[in-house]
Amino acid sequence: MSHAPDPARQPGTLHVVATPIGNLGDLSPRAQETLRDVAAICAEDTRHTRRLLAHFGIEAELVALHEHNEQQQAGRLVERLQAGESLALVSDAGTPLVSDPGFRLVRAAREAGIRVSPVPGPSALVAALSVAGLPSDRFVFEGFLPAKAGGRRERLQQLAGEPRTLIFYESSHRIAETLEDMAQAFGPHRHAALARELTKLFETVLDGPLSALAERVRKDPDQRKGEFVLVVEGAGEDGEAVLAQGRRVYGLLAAHLPPSKAARLAADLTGAPRKALYGGEDGQ
Repeated sequence: MSHAPDPARQPGTLHVVATPIGNLGDLSPRAQETLRDVAAICAEDTRHTRRLLAHFGIEAELVALHEHNEQQQAGRLVERLQAGESLALVSDAGTPLVSDPGFRLVRAAREAGIRVSPVPGPSALVAALSVAGLPSDRFVFEGFLPAKAGGRRERLQQLAGEPRTLIFYESSHRIAETLEDMAQAFGPHRHAALARELTKLFETVLDGPLSALAERVRKDPDQRKGEFVLVVEGAGEDGEAVLAQGRRVYGLLAAHLPPSKAARLAADLTGAPRKALYGGEDGQ
């Protein structure tokens, strides 16, 4: 069905609605009202969203919008908005667009002059940061690290000198390996907090040195279940400067020496983590 714009009709609004990350009591009254009033709800997983709506007695048209069809759906949804319908965008949990689909639709709507309005609420990364006990004035959200070990370790090495607090999402399948890799890349004494199953029945928040967290997770199978947010202390301004100096020295040495030997010497001279300078094995 075509939704050609009606010149006499005002465009609708695209509401970006945050939904619970676990506890259904976190769906705000405003969010419930918005989901009741819109013409349709764009959902990452319509089955998941249908169960959420049923809990609150909300009946609505659901439109699947996920990473595989968002590019194609965006144009059709913008036509509906231009025709005067208001729509809501939700993800499976938390605030849409945060490690979830949606930005293509939001961008298309804004480019078409459509009003895009947030209905704020739960966000796992903000919830974890609020209870981590780590500096929160400056932080960087890294989302999910690469699934493969090599890519994950390389990315962590690149972040070893980051002075801001770091926030990651991780799955139950990789949490133990990720903590081990972080202890290697950032150093075993770097402080971190591991938030698991936030707002749910088995919520836990562990904190301590990365090495201790890695050992706890390795020994306790229950701490390898659920959904995780990792909040890691930044290197601080001093750490960033040390790493920058290490990389500069490594660059000079690598022009004349094998990479592994250059990294080892640069680390000895500057105190920077060798693994953050070069990801290979030590030479003989």
